[in-house]
Amino acid sequence: MTLPPNPELSVLLVEDDLHMQLGCVQALQLAGLPARAVLSVEEARPLLHAGFAGVVITDMRLPGADGLSLVRHCQELDAALPVIMITGHGDVSLAVEAMRAGAYDFIPKPFSPEHLVEVVRRALDKRRLTLEVAQLREALARRDGVAGQLVGRSPQIEAVRQLVARVAESRVDVLIRGETGTGKELVAQALHELSARRGGPFVALNCGGLPETLLDSELFGHEPGAFTGAQKRRIGKIEHASGGTLFLDEVESMPMAAQIKLLRVLQERQIERLGSNQPLPVDCRVVAASKDDLLEKSRQGSFRSDLYYRLNVVTIDLPPLRERREDIPLLMEHFLLLAASRYSLAVPTVSAAQLRTLTAHHWPGNVRELRNVADCLVLGVRSDVLGDVQGDPAAPAPAPQALSLAETVEDFEKSLIREALQRHGGNIARSALALRTPKTTLADKIRKYGLNAGDAPG
Repeated sequence: MTLPPNPELSVLLVEDDLHMQLGCVQALQLAGLPARAVLSVEEARPLLHAGFAGVVITDMRLPGADGLSLVRHCQELDAALPVIMITGHGDVSLAVEAMRAGAYDFIPKPFSPEHLVEVVRRALDKRRLTLEVAQLREALARRDGVAGQLVGRSPQIEAVRQLVARVAESRVDVLIRGETGTGKELVAQALHELSARRGGPFVALNCGGLPETLLDSELFGHEPGAFTGAQKRRIGKIEHASGGTLFLDEVESMPMAAQIKLLRVLQERQIERLGSNQPLPVDCRVVAASKDDLLEKSRQGSFRSDLYYRLNVVTIDLPPLRERREDIPLLMEHFLLLAASRYSLAVPTVSAAQLRTLTAHHWPGNVRELRNVADCLVLGVRSDVLGDVQGDPAAPAPAPQALSLAETVEDFEKSLIREALQRHGGNIARSALALRTPKTTLADKIRKYGLNAGDAPG
């Protein structure tokens, strides 16, 4: 769950007084801090680079270039590299100048070994966190855009990725179905990013987030004087999305009158702004999303069946998280990376007990709920799923466990399935009901783990 640790951080001391140099190096090494020393700025420069895994301590007064020039050199190399300045009694003004130039701290002579170690430890902690955050951001940047964020190895999410890749380049409109929090907008963004329309706008509208009186104006725009308060022309979402993708979330909540107008747009690819009789051509792909069964709603009369069949050319079904529990470790790692990068904090370790809790949870909020748990772990605050978080979230991660997280969760899932089959006499249908997972999904997992329902005792 954690990234590979950064290399062990070290201290580079620049000090021409051999007695002072020896004392500082011994104090740091006795405190368990790797340190090496050089006599001048000229010797130090070749050892420094952007991303240097450590901190620098330099005396102010040195032969050749002085410590202030080294501070400026480090700032040019890596503005986040901490440089600690050692100053004499008469160098207070120079120390102030060094701090303004970017020095991390300064230590006036004389100083105790304990004070030196304390300042250096703080600087190393800061440096360690800076390097880890940079590493996190590099890892996130390597992900292949939005499509690369469709995270998981389960057969269900792999099928989603393949379908997205297959239809993205076509002009066909798409319907995305899934419970709240399963990532419907992320899939819509992936469709846009992988299409030839990626250079155009991606325009999202939540149909359930607007009163009926405003929805028409939001969708179709209006001319001045079209209604009370319409003082100037407004470009609607459909027109604004021309050349790109229009994402209509919670389309099931769209009023019937707006459904009729949307159907016409889909058929004719043109709109009329409110208050205008002039048809305007639009060229946008429409991706609609619903958490409900639109076919059932059309049977009930709350959603137009002709609009349903117009939208239902290609349908992407997103599985709830409880049906792809094997993806929880990868998703959690992804969200921890995002949260650690966003908050500039270290990635915490997920314990075996926490992993069991995550795997067993029903996840009514799906992937969005898991992301919230990851945020809480990184921030070190309480979450509803895991309760109180123990320990310092910014502390360095301990050594990894013998089993990877993916192996641990698979082991746990396999035991859950085996126990369910034993309780229900090998009956897959009853076991699937108890595990709250589709029978076909359970059958796939039974084959995956090499289990035999017929061997379960009655």
